[in-house]
Amino acid sequence: MNKARTNPFNTAMMHGALILYVLIALFPVFVILINSFKTRKAIFREPLALPDAESFSLIGYQTVMKQGDFFLYFQNSMIVTVVTLFFVLMFGAMAAFALSEYRFKGNMLMGLYLALGIMIPIRIGTVAILELMVATGLVNSLWALILVYTAQGLPLAVFILSEFMRQVSDDLKNAGRIDGLSEYTIFFRLVLPLVRPAMATVAVFNMIPIWNDLWFPLILAPSEETKTLTLGSQVFIGQFVTDWNAVLSALSMAILPVLILYVIFSRQLIRGITSGAVK
Repeated sequence: MNKARTNPFNTAMMHGALILYVLIALFPVFVILINSFKTRKAIFREPLALPDAESFSLIGYQTVMKQGDFFLYFQNSMIVTVVTLFFVLMFGAMAAFALSEYRFKGNMLMGLYLALGIMIPIRIGTVAILELMVATGLVNSLWALILVYTAQGLPLAVFILSEFMRQVSDDLKNAGRIDGLSEYTIFFRLVLPLVRPAMATVAVFNMIPIWNDLWFPLILAPSEETKTLTLGSQVFIGQFVTDWNAVLSALSMAILPVLILYVIFSRQLIRGITSGAVK
């Protein structure tokens, strides 16, 4: 049984399936990128063809730079995403460590309560959230989005990280306690480095919904100063006319941070996904 689990063929098959999935998932991104450098006619005439001397055009990027404050939108999205991921990883890791390390009355109920956030979409409480933000004066501020996205990402973070932290050797942690290390030192020095793949997985899974979200920015922070990249791109989409060159160019520029994140964390991401399935 153990030999079957440690078979290198199983690991290779899992990695190959993940690579194939990534290639399939990146195909729409490739289509968006090549069409962002085409004229409007070429986009509809040959959407899968590469731009050539006749179809090449930068009109979409020029429109994006002239209309709206694209760099402010990009900055807002970056601030919201980075700060939210920091809070999700920090508080999620702490809560996961407490649930996996310390046995107390109600431990299982607490874990189930936190896991409810995965099953119940946070958008159901949009009206109550809006009323809360109005009462606290946080409407049209980036903190409104940060707090909502942190609450949205914590259940999944606690669920994933607690499972990985249960696999950390108790002998290692007990040895640290014998040497006089505090619980905080054990957490930051011994446990966190061992669950880096899981934290990278949590970061990627939470970044994409935050970066691409339109619902909460439209409701909680629709002002020009707090618009995110996704909300700012909607200016090119009209009820009767849509500037497809500008839309595709804005989406291409918005995709870059996600692709950079995947490149940086791809190794840790694959390890985090496969470590629970392949031993």
